[in-house]
Amino acid sequence: RRLAEVAGDDGPLELPAGKPRALLAVLLLSHGEVVSVDRLVDELWGERPPPTAPKNVQGYVARLRRMLGNGALVTQAPGYALRVEALDAQRFQALVEDARHEEPAVAAPRLEQALALWRGPPLADFAYEQFAQDEIRRLEELRLSALEDRIEADLALGRHEEVVAEL
Repeated sequence: RRLAEVAGDDGPLELPAGKPRALLAVLLLSHGEVVSVDRLVDELWGERPPPTAPKNVQGYVARLRRMLGNGALVTQAPGYALRVEALDAQRFQALVEDARHEEPAVAAPRLEQALALWRGPPLADFAYEQFAQDEIRRLEELRLSALEDRIEADLALGRHEEVVAEL
């Protein structure tokens, strides 16, 4: 799912646009690690943050905390951490890594399942934001590698016609 599709206990959540959404992305990309307020300010505003930036971060955190519920967004010195059960990107990576240790008959459907999690460009809302660039590149490379592995597995299983049509 794209970042715009965050699921809560009762289904998909309507995410705010702008800086609150970017703050959520920075926290998600930190994989549960604490992100300092200073780093959040740097990531959200760059070299010229407004004097109110730390206070704005607090407001965005409060808004996200209400929306996410269940203690998902925690305060921990020197900043905040996001505790989530699972990200599609993590599931994708785990499926791809598992498939690489399997025979083609097992690898192909596992890779197909991984690729089905893909819903467009990763972090599309932040394609031009510096904080997202490394993760965008990493995920795009992993997707391409998974696609290549799946095609190789399909070829090994004699599915040449399907692969030719896809290519």
